[in-house]
Amino acid sequence: MALKEIIKGRRSIRKLTNSPEVPRSQIEEVIKLALHAPSAFNMQSGRLVVLTGKNHEQLWSIVTETLRAHVPPEKFGPTEARMNGFKGGAGTVLFFEDQETVKATQEKSSPSYQMHFHNWSHQGSAILQYAIWLGLTEQGLAASLQHYNPIIDEKVGREWGIPASWSLVAQMPFGRAAEEPGPRTFLPYEEVVKWH
Repeated sequence: MALKEIIKGRRSIRKLTNSPEVPRSQIEEVIKLALHAPSAFNMQSGRLVVLTGKNHEQLWSIVTETLRAHVPPEKFGPTEARMNGFKGGAGTVLFFEDQETVKATQEKSSPSYQMHFHNWSHQGSAILQYAIWLGLTEQGLAASLQHYNPIIDEKVGREWGIPASWSLVAQMPFGRAAEEPGPRTFLPYEEVVKWH
């Protein structure tokens, strides 16, 4: 696929399947390439945990049960259906930012820059997320970006032994699309882009 097709083809797909099964090697190829994404001061503070198989299913069971305490019972059906859509996929990439790395890089920088490192680390994470999403799209796979942190952070940390310095940023369930994406609309170019 050409880059233009990959960018336009990337969509949020929330109903996923792992049939036919997505090989681990295909996902590793995407992730290894995405790790070339830039980060401020080359701090490389992004950390990834890739869950597949029973671990992937366990994550979405944790999210489902956590949400049960936050969503009224009469409205829980659609929430549970969405979680099952994620659970049906091949896996989930958990995106973290290592706060120890951010702090160490921050302390080595000029005092006038230090207050910005939290924002810069999240910008780096966003670039990494997008790089992986484009890579998955190029491989013919589907994904979406979810944000059930911070309500799942403690359970996720315990379940997979996540270091205390790793801060959960986002979750990306991936697999083969089991639905067609709806239409997208865009703001007019002239409202978004100004030339001088």
